[in-house]
Amino acid sequence: MKRRDEVLVGATILLGLVLTVGGAIWLSQSQLGRGGEVHLARFRSVGGLGVGDPVVLRGVRVGRVKAIRLGARNWVETELQIYEGVLLPARPAVIAASASLFGEWQAGIVSLDDPLDDPTLRRDLEEAMREGREAWPGGALPDIGQLTAQANRIATDIASVSSRVQTAFDSQAVAELQRAIRDFGRVSQRLTEFAQQQTEILGGVGTNLQQGSDVLADAAQSLQNSLARVDSATNQGQLTTILNNTQAASEQMREATADFRALVSVARANEQSLSRIIQNADSVMTRLGERSGTLGLLVGDSTLYVETSRAVAQLRQLLADIQANPRKYFRFSVF
Repeated sequence: MKRRDEVLVGATILLGLVLTVGGAIWLSQSQLGRGGEVHLARFRSVGGLGVGDPVVLRGVRVGRVKAIRLGARNWVETELQIYEGVLLPARPAVIAASASLFGEWQAGIVSLDDPLDDPTLRRDLEEAMREGREAWPGGALPDIGQLTAQANRIATDIASVSSRVQTAFDSQAVAELQRAIRDFGRVSQRLTEFAQQQTEILGGVGTNLQQGSDVLADAAQSLQNSLARVDSATNQGQLTTILNNTQAASEQMREATADFRALVSVARANEQSLSRIIQNADSVMTRLGERSGTLGLLVGDSTLYVETSRAVAQLRQLLADIQANPRKYFRFSVF
């Protein structure tokens, strides 16, 4: 009986150990008998990711974090053990993110071909890719604590801005804003009136343009009629006659031009003679002005004029006397 109790106790303890190990394996979602392949991922920071944390692909656990170490140039190198038979993306990348509100983290495998909305995460992945192709690029999202702190800072900033806005918009500011709105309404009304005036002016301009277009149409018609007349004159030979007359007048103009050129040439040839004549004439006029010489004395002295007048008067008296008494001066004898 005592022996039997000991066996039952031992069997119970063994069963409890088996259930404990099986439960731990089930809770950790480990896959026994499937070692898998180890891949290296490069992070600038892994956040709260630790060894043993799950590796998921589209929400399904496909491996675990095997090791985390600090590599060259302060990069964090992480070894990921991926189970066998898992089909990975053509261009894989790893994102470390918080899995729950209780501080659990996981490494999620994504494809670089899928678009990423977070610019910071996209920048971290591109920086890790430039470091080398031998490791998967990795990036980390902020955890719940960081997001909460950031949200707290944003809320504090919003509260500060709201307080400043409330302080700025007091009763006086509201009154000024109302006056500004009324002024804006008046300005809008004036702009409307100005637009109406400009519309009327544009209407007048359009009318003037229409009249100008009509005038141009009439001018075009007149030009067309003139061209028709020219065409008819050409058919009747009048235009040829006009052209011939014009050509003859042009020839005469050429001849007159040639004669004028010849005259100019003669004048140029006799330039010295003309110059001497002008100089002599100038000398004569100078002497006349100075009343020197015979002609100058005659022009300047009034005695000659008086004597000449007397001689003319006496000559008239003599002619009158001859007419009155011809026998006194002439004798006629026939035989």
